[in-house]
Amino acid sequence: MDLSIVIPVYNEAEGLPTLIASLREALTPLAISAEIIFIDDGSLDGSGDLLEEFAAADPSLHAIRLRRNYGQTAAMMAGFQHATGDVIIPMDADGQNDPQDIPRLLAKLAEGYDVVSGWRRDREDAALSRVLPSRIANGLISRVMGVTLHDYGCTMKAYRRYVIEDVRLYGEMHRFIPIFAAWEGAKVTELDVSHHARLFGKSKYGLGRVLRVLLDLCTLFFIDRALDRPMQFFGKIGAGALMLSVLVFGWAVLLRLFFSTSLIQTPLPLLAATMGLSGILFLLLGIMAEIMTRTYFEARGKAPYKIRSVSRHVSDLRPPAGPRRW
Repeated sequence: MDLSIVIPVYNEAEGLPTLIASLREALTPLAISAEIIFIDDGSLDGSGDLLEEFAAADPSLHAIRLRRNYGQTAAMMAGFQHATGDVIIPMDADGQNDPQDIPRLLAKLAEGYDVVSGWRRDREDAALSRVLPSRIANGLISRVMGVTLHDYGCTMKAYRRYVIEDVRLYGEMHRFIPIFAAWEGAKVTELDVSHHARLFGKSKYGLGRVLRVLLDLCTLFFIDRALDRPMQFFGKIGAGALMLSVLVFGWAVLLRLFFSTSLIQTPLPLLAATMGLSGILFLLLGIMAEIMTRTYFEARGKAPYKIRSVSRHVSDLRPPAGPRRW
């Protein structure tokens, strides 16, 4: 299969017929084999039954029904694992993504990129509750993680299969797939895509999602900085806390010796003890994390690196000239 379209669905029955018709209109002119994979994430409005009807009538359309509502990331992960295309394009089921952008994403991918991320330059969403928090979050993510994109939250992206086949997603991590891909050495770019106002149903996003995204960003930051060297991460924090503890206690001693300030009259000794204990705990945490990391890599037989290619001299590839003599 050349192309897989992956679409998580949650209570979008009203707009599904229009979406499927738009997908067929966009995919028919393309001279490639394509499949459309819908993942019903525990919908309560009959979306799952409707998708099964469409799947029974169209061999290129597949419907996966999850037992309950697991969230967009889990549904997208299920779609990725069932996709068979060399290129995978996820998109939303609410009709705000435009299927006519699929050929443009494929053309951009053909320029030599591994990931093409959609950018909703002109968003048809509420400015204060959706657009402004999104811009702040995108700026923060780009600055912290070093992969500059204007719109991490846009679901519509194009991935080469080998970029995401080993990716495991949790929480709200689906928006961070370009970062995972960049870690693997993938070439990432972005492309303006259309964004339409929602015509059916209601949005499942709210300001409460911002906190979950920020917490996932903290997890991602730790994975990037410390997954294969946790002692370096926690050890630096612990050593800094211990050094600061010594300085604070030294300050308290100076106050006692030169200004006759009793140690019980200042919180500095308690602060020094607290910071010293915190430093020791961070060092112990680093040791425990180091053991867990080594166990993780060795148990999975997974090396902490990825090889792009191996080049050898042609003589190294020739078979031996005759029978081997010992």
